[in-house]
Amino acid sequence: MKEFIKYILKENLPKTGIILNEGVKVSEGLGYMVKRGLPLNENIYRPYSDEYFNVINETRELYKSGLITLCEDDEWLIKTNVGETAIFEGDTVWLDIPFEMEEEEEEFIVEAEYRGRKVKLNSPFRTSGGPKKFAVYVKNDKGNVVKVTFGDPNMRVRNNNPAARKSFRARHNCDQKKDRTKAGYWSCNVSRYRKQLGIKSSSPW
Repeated sequence: MKEFIKYILKENLPKTGIILNEGVKVSEGLGYMVKRGLPLNENIYRPYSDEYFNVINETRELYKSGLITLCEDDEWLIKTNVGETAIFEGDTVWLDIPFEMEEEEEEFIVEAEYRGRKVKLNSPFRTSGGPKKFAVYVKNDKGNVVKVTFGDPNMRVRNNNPAARKSFRARHNCDQKKDRTKAGYWSCNVSRYRKQLGIKSSSPW
């Protein structure tokens, strides 16, 4: 019975856009999105601006009060810490900042052949049996397809923790990691592929 109820509820979630209960007053920005059928993950404001996070926090409070209905992706978004802040080394930092794959990176995902079988290039995936947590197929500068493995299977990806995030980026010199044939590049950019890797936080390392 519980599974049936979950199915019914999921089927009745809006596929896109936000459904607001009648008579509920909202900010101009959120009202604009509701009117035009835009989901929360298509926030109209510049990413990381105060307005951007204000709309997310406003939606979260309405959702908690049962005054708004969201699609499944938006429900997941407001259940993260996005829009919330913490104090780290005296500075206020945002938590769970969404990080979307850029168009130019999507163009890199093409089919190729590796040891006689078809694989997708530049599309990381979880491994089974190790030795690393993740792997990805890429082309090296000689045009050969190689498999790059990365991520300690005994460690969690803690990129939603501001202190861990700062420490990781400093230890691995993430700002200098540009080579896609090296494990360091993929480890530093793991959050760009969070959906396919099953990582909850979308905060960049």
